[in-house]
Amino acid sequence: MTHTRSVALVQHPCGGDYDHNLSLSIDAIRAAAAKGAELILLPELHTLPYFCQAENTGHFELAERIPGPTSNKLAGLARELGVVIVASLFEKRAPGLYHNTAIVLDRDGSLAGKYRKMHIPDDPGYYEKFYFTPGDLGFEPIQTSLGKLGVLVCWDQWYPEAARLMALSGAIILLYPTAIGWDPRDNEGEKQRQLDAWKVIQRSHAIANGLPVVSCNRIGLEPDPSHQSAGIHFWGNSFICGPQGELLAQAGAEEERILLAQIDIQCTEKIRRIWPYLRDRRIDAYSDLTRRYRD
Repeated sequence: MTHTRSVALVQHPCGGDYDHNLSLSIDAIRAAAAKGAELILLPELHTLPYFCQAENTGHFELAERIPGPTSNKLAGLARELGVVIVASLFEKRAPGLYHNTAIVLDRDGSLAGKYRKMHIPDDPGYYEKFYFTPGDLGFEPIQTSLGKLGVLVCWDQWYPEAARLMALSGAIILLYPTAIGWDPRDNEGEKQRQLDAWKVIQRSHAIANGLPVVSCNRIGLEPDPSHQSAGIHFWGNSFICGPQGELLAQAGAEEERILLAQIDIQCTEKIRRIWPYLRDRRIDAYSDLTRRYRD
């Protein structure tokens, strides 16, 4: 049995046309599979524009059931190509109850599992609390034919607790479908600081847990439908890194790109033997982590 996994991510723009967005994703999945990819990650909410720039009840019409039209199409593609696909959807769970949900489709087309985004931002341009109920499935890896996948979504990527809990539950890799970008009005120095922070925090999750990380962002300038801001310029820079945070593949800020890397899942065992963070954790002294703040 091989211990190497061929992993790909798809970086592409996401405009206002659902069919065009889905076509971009499907074409890229086919191209990645043709290059030997076994596991393919798509950006956050990859079939939709980033509608959370403004609060508008009409946007709830964009949500869909799981299983539903998009998941069924991708399931058929996973089965046809024999690949595992990680996609990101706006889930309609019940009337008035919606989630930002990642789905994992196994190589036989079955729904291996889903993850509902746990950390929900509410910042200028990112009004996600208006749309998304916080996830209730916990930080549980999803079992697939390739192993346990630790799937998290965008804002989750800033929280070491989320990555750690996935690692403690046996994830062999961390995957982050993402939609993050610059305010076009910021100066170049501020833009670079934000981008650097985004890369560093995720690479640190790889290091602290001895796990590879795959982070897939969208690209392009998406206008604010409310015209209250300059919109969001999604900064791309999707990447794959190894369990010591080493960059294995990285895209640029503007390019439509399929990134492919070979990941040796046995490296986690080797790295954890010489950097035994899990062994040396002081679990007897961490109870205050469940408090909001120590006053």
